[in-house]
Order: sequence, then C-alpha cells, then structure tokens
Amino acid sequence: MAIEGKNVIGFGSTGEGTYTFRAYNPTLGAEVDPEFHEASPEEVERTMQLAEQAFHIYRKMPAAKRADFLERAAEEIENTGEALIERCQVETALPEARLIGERGRTVGQIRMFADLIREGSWVDARIDQADPEREPLPKPDTRLTQMPVGPVVVFGASNFPLAFSVAGGDTASALAAGCSVVVKAHRSHPGSGELVGRAVQKAAEATGMPEGVFAVLHGRGRKVGEALVKHPATKAVGFTGSQAGGRALFDLAAARPEPIPVYAEMGSLNPVFVLPGALAERGEAIADGLMQSVTLGGGQFCTNPGLVLGLEGADLDRFLETASGLFAEVAPATMLNAGICEAYHAGVTTLEGASDVQVVNKSDTAPDPGRTEAEAFVFSTDVETFLGNPDLNHEVFGPSTLVVTCGSKADMERVARGLEGHLTATLHGTEADMADHQELISILEQKVGRLLFNGFPTGVEVCSSMHHGGPYPATTDGRSTSVGTAAIFRFCRLVCYQNFPQNALPAELQDANPLGIWRLVDNKRTRDTI
Repeated sequence: MAIEGKNVIGFGSTGEGTYTFRAYNPTLGAEVDPEFHEASPEEVERTMQLAEQAFHIYRKMPAAKRADFLERAAEEIENTGEALIERCQVETALPEARLIGERGRTVGQIRMFADLIREGSWVDARIDQADPEREPLPKPDTRLTQMPVGPVVVFGASNFPLAFSVAGGDTASALAAGCSVVVKAHRSHPGSGELVGRAVQKAAEATGMPEGVFAVLHGRGRKVGEALVKHPATKAVGFTGSQAGGRALFDLAAARPEPIPVYAEMGSLNPVFVLPGALAERGEAIADGLMQSVTLGGGQFCTNPGLVLGLEGADLDRFLETASGLFAEVAPATMLNAGICEAYHAGVTTLEGASDVQVVNKSDTAPDPGRTEAEAFVFSTDVETFLGNPDLNHEVFGPSTLVVTCGSKADMERVARGLEGHLTATLHGTEADMADHQELISILEQKVGRLLFNGFPTGVEVCSSMHHGGPYPATTDGRSTSVGTAAIFRFCRLVCYQNFPQNALPAELQDANPLGIWRLVDNKRTRDTI
C-alpha cells in the first residue's frame, strides 16, 4: 500500500491543502518522502459535516454491527503487515519488536471494545418501575442508559504511533460508544497514520458503516487541530501529549459558545518511594529495575519514573552507587523526534545548573546529534532543595530521574503532600514498611490514578480494571481513564426516559430485555425480563 500523503476523508482521500510537510527520520536526521498535505479549511469543514451526518446514523446501529466494524478494523490493521512496521521505524526510530508489540496492543484493545459492546451490559441500564399507588405522589417509571455524545476529535500521540494514535485507545473507545471520530494525525508519523487510517476506512466501507464515521487529517502546526476543536459539530476531544498542548486545547474548548470536554493526558513524574525495609533488603535490585524503567524506550513513556525518594543513610548510598554504575552503561537513545530531543536536553541542562543538585552519573558514551540521540542521567538532591525549587517538580521527558534524599518518614510525607497530580506512584517496601507508612499511602491516594507495589510504572496493562489517568496536571479530568474498558464513558452521556412507551425505548431499557444484558431493575441486578 503506497503512502499518498493525503487526508483520509469519507471513503476517499484528498490533498487540497496548499501547505505541505514531510516526515522526519530521527535516526538519519533527515526528512523523508512523500509530501503530506495539510488539511485545508474546506477539507476540515467537509470532514466535520460528514462526521456529524454519520454520527446520527452510526449511533443508532445495533451494537453488534458496530462490533463487526471494530473487529474488521483490527483485522485490516494487521493486514498492513511489514509495510506499517517499516514505515513506523523510519518515522520514530522505535525498534521492530516494540512496534510489533504495540500493533498487537492496538488491535487487542480494539477487539476488547468490540467484545464489550457486543455483550452490552456496559451501558449500565437502570430501571425503576412506576408505582401509581404511592402516597403522597405516584412514582413515575424512569429508565436510564448511556448515549454517545457526538463526533469526537482525537489527537495522535508522538510516543505511541499505534496504540495512542490514529486507531489507539481514544479512537477505539469513541467508536465503541457510538461516536464518529476525526483524528488529527501526529506530524511525527504521518505515513504510519495514513496507513492505519486507510485500514480503518476500508473496514468501515466493508461493514456498511456510514461515510464519515472515521477520518484522518494532517497538519504541520496548530491550525488544523484548533479548527477541529472549535468546530460546532465536535462534542469531545481526546489528547495525549504535553501539558502545554493539552491545556491549550482545554482552554480553547472551554472558550467555545458551547464548551466541550477535553480528555487530555499530559504527563507525569510518577514518583517512586523506596521504603527502608526494601532499601535494606534489595536496594541494588531496585536500582537495576529503576534504570531499566527510566531508560525503556528512551525514557519516552508517560509513566517514566522521574522522581525517586529514599531515607538518607548507608542503604541509600549503596543504592545511588549502584544506580551510578548502571546509568553509565546505558547507550544514548535515538529520540522520537528532534523537538523531543531538544526539550530533553533543555530539561537536563536546567537540572545540571540547579543549585544543590548533583549529577550522580550519565551515559559514558556521548550522544550523536546527527542521530537525534540523548544520554541517560541520574541526578540527586536533598529534600529541602527539592521542596524549595519548583523547577525540580517538572517532568523531563526522556531517560533521566532525580533521587531525593529524605531525612525521615515525615519528609517523605511532606514531599507527597506537595506533589501535583500524577499518573502513578510506586512504593517499594516490605509488609512491615507498608504497615508503617499508611499515612503516606493515604496521601498518595489523593495524588495519583494508579498505585503500584514493588514494581515499576512503565507498562500499562490493557484490561477492564486499569486506570490510566490522575488529578490535574496529569490529566484534565482525573475521573476518567484513557486505558481499559472504562474509557468508553468519556464519550457518553446519561439519558433518562420517563413514562415512555415500550416501542419508543432503546432496546436495553425495554421490559423484554431483547439484548439479554445485565440491568439494575428496582435496585436489583438481573438479566430477567420484567
């Protein structure tokens, strides 16, 4: 399948825009063909009109048909074969094995949502039957279910060209909910985005979906994305990226005549607390696990552990000594693009220049600027310096981490209380440690979306019980997740039907329960008919 450099709109592709750009090969430090056409204002308008028209048809389709579409989309993405993996490697410098695994995750989560909506109970149907004899007032018949919100705009992520991009979790959950989706492809991997977009487009046409249910638009800057967010047909936004980018979209959406929700996942320090018992028993093993987690994928995961806390003493000294040797052995990594590489170097330069912050060690090998490389760093400081310097509390996106020496358990709790919202927090400890640090755990429950015990946060399991989110500024809405089946609720709203006749109710609320789903009927969970 040849890459055309065009926008995927309806059941075709167009390239009407005047402005063009090329993808960048970070390994070679050079642009690669073909030219990609930025969507013109007319293409944006046509895309959104199609998305709105398609939504009104798509949302009323049986869930089984929508599931067929999702399953076919997963199949078509798999059918892209080596062409997709090879193009992804060119545009991101990510290794083949990582990309094959990420494609597996992508199609796996699409199929997960297909299974969810085919079974159907996710709508959480609730029925309270009428009681005309109730005093002093009769009780009405009320029935509640979930409805899709409307066309959703999804922004592709730079660091996950498949699993968080064109057909990633945001797209899969929105399509599963019954929303049409317009994706603003990330300019770092437009060729990969086009290949995936055309696969989903092919699936939509093959399964009889309405034209416009899915689209992919290109843009080299902010213009296309801003136009999509401001368009009156757009009803929600999904975004994974920087805090600056996510907040800009959030503010733009809030300023609309009709404000809409923006579900932005914007990064995190993902603090790791190494408690005394664990530090004494296996500090060296924890240091090794930390190094592997920090440098995995060039440190370009939103769950990268960028902050570590431990109690001062001989055990922490040994931990730092081990970490120093391990980080020195890490070869510089080719970053996803030049912008990320430049931002990373600016971040570590800030840390290097900060008062009372020491470089414990860094990669022995110097990075090659021509290959967009970045070296690994491990820094250290004391708790008072950390608490007194706000710059140390900011994410440095890449293979670096900062170890903070605390003088007491109370110091750890002070740091925890002062943290902003993060995606994760990790505790390494023994059973005795955990019993002795209940207040720390209680504090962290208010600061993060996922708590880990004796592990590392990189690697997010795609399953129904996963929560990938957290309080601001980790996300714009800490009540929602971008991973797992609960992600579907971001793109729904509740609708209650009062005293409706049976033939006018959605199938999931009818007495006969034709879908055979689990429902809450008069406060009892059941699949029975009424």
